[in-house]
Amino acid sequence: MNFRRAYDIAFVGLKPGIHEYEYRIDGKFFEHYDEQDFSDCQAVIRLKLDKKTNFMMLVFDVDGKADLWCDRCGNPLTVQLWDEFKLTVKMVDDPDQMNEEELDPDVFYIGHHESHINVADWIYEFINLSIPLQKICAIKENGEPGCNPEVLKKLEEMKKNATQQSSANLWKGLDQFKN
Repeated sequence: MNFRRAYDIAFVGLKPGIHEYEYRIDGKFFEHYDEQDFSDCQAVIRLKLDKKTNFMMLVFDVDGKADLWCDRCGNPLTVQLWDEFKLTVKMVDDPDQMNEEELDPDVFYIGHHESHINVADWIYEFINLSIPLQKICAIKENGEPGCNPEVLKKLEEMKKNATQQSSANLWKGLDQFKN
């Protein structure tokens, strides 16, 4: 089965009202996209599509986990993915022009002649948006950082060296202006 086709929703035959879909996402899903900052993503996307006369409200509920690396020490860690995203899909005569002019990222336009929408790119985007911006090892029960202590020690040494070097070099060239 074609990858994109699995994420097509034929909305023309749907009656107005709420329709629910569920997608199980794993590493195979991301093979069709560029390289990711994470690995072993296991997610469940629950999609509620509320069909109206000339538009649809889509609510994507992201739940799952992904493996990635700590920004501070490079240790592997697993983060929980959870978020909810709302998207309005409106049917218009000139969707390309409307999508270019639209400033709201939560609104997307399709043509009146369309019969399917593909949600794969939105699922990809919403999973990536569910990953925390700052990925750091959890703090231990005793209050210490959960990061690799050797790496933290090395970072502290590098910080001291950088401070000493920058303060020594900061005023170095000003001696020529003394007189």
